[in-house]
Amino acid sequence: MVEFIINQNIGITLIRLTIALLCGGILGFERGRKKRPAGFRTYMLVCVGAALVMLTNEHISKTFGTGDAARMGAQVISGIGFLGAGTIIVTGHNRVKGLTTAAGLWAAACVGLAVGIGYYSGAIIGCLIIFVAMAALHSVDERAMAVTKVMNIYIEFYKYGNMSEFIKYLKEHDIKISDMELTKSNSIDETGIAAFITLRLPKRQDHKITLSMLSNVEGVKFIEEV
Repeated sequence: MVEFIINQNIGITLIRLTIALLCGGILGFERGRKKRPAGFRTYMLVCVGAALVMLTNEHISKTFGTGDAARMGAQVISGIGFLGAGTIIVTGHNRVKGLTTAAGLWAAACVGLAVGIGYYSGAIIGCLIIFVAMAALHSVDERAMAVTKVMNIYIEFYKYGNMSEFIKYLKEHDIKISDMELTKSNSIDETGIAAFITLRLPKRQDHKITLSMLSNVEGVKFIEEV
C-alpha cells in the first residue's frame, strides 16, 4: 500500500496543485476586490480542479498505457462555460456585466490545465499576463471607451412629447441616432417614456461632457451611459 502511494508521485502532485492554487488565487484576488460574482475562492477552485483533471488524465494514460492524455482537459475547456455564463448578468438598463469575470474563469481553467500537465513556464507566464489584462489594463479600457464616437445611453423623459425635442436637439448638434429602443420605467409616470439610444457623435470627446450637455435638454428627467 505504501509503495503504491509513493508511486503516485505525491511530491509532483502537491507541487502542481499548489501552483494552481496560487495562480487561481492571484487571478481571483483581482476580481474579488472589485466585488465580482466569482472571486478569490472561485478562481482557486477552478484552477485547482482543472489541474487535477490533467493530473488524473496523465495518471490514466501512464497507468493503463492507453487513452488520449488531453481528452479530459478538452472537456474542461468547453465545460467551464456553464460556470462563466452564471457570472454574466443583464442589469435593469440592459447593461451586460460579468463578461471579464467569465473570460477570467475560462482562462484560469486553462492555466490549471497547463499546471496539471507540468507546463509550469506557460502557466506562470500566462497567469501573470491574464492578471495584467484584468487589473492593469482595466483603466486603459475605460479611458479608451470614454472617448469613442459611439455612445449608448439610457434616457427618461417627463412626457412623450419631450422625445421629439430631444431628437431635434441631436440633429442641431450633428449627433446621429444609430439605434433606439423605447421602454417603460417604474420611475416615471404614465405620461413619461424611457429609451435606450445608440448615438454616433460628430467627433471624439469625453462622454461625461456629452452626458452633461444632453442632461440639460428640456424634458430630460434622467440620463446615463450604459
